[in-house]
Amino acid sequence: MELTDAERDELHADLLRLRDELLQTLGTMGEHAGTVELDQAAVGRISRVDALQQQQMADAQKRRNELRLKQVAVALQGFEDDEYGACKVCGEPIGYRRLKARPESPACVACMSELERG
Repeated sequence: MELTDAERDELHADLLRLRDELLQTLGTMGEHAGTVELDQAAVGRISRVDALQQQQMADAQKRRNELRLKQVAVALQGFEDDEYGACKVCGEPIGYRRLKARPESPACVACMSELERG
């Protein structure tokens, strides 16, 4: 089912809000990034390993946020091209509920499930 004008406006606002949140989060993450340096004598090897693991998890989260930001940019471009809400795989409309949950979704539930399987 095609999106109504009100739904499109609401989803566009959601995307703009999400873009701003991701930009803010990435800016904050950048401030806390860097090489883990601990005084081995004062802290110990286990704390260094824990700090390295936390840094790896933060790096992975940063990459996920950067990918999502790119998806948001593509979705916003879809508004410009009048293609927003169409599945990039099958071309059918993506449901409003799916877009409300993930407004940057490039594919409908069926196609995304197929892509994730393999």
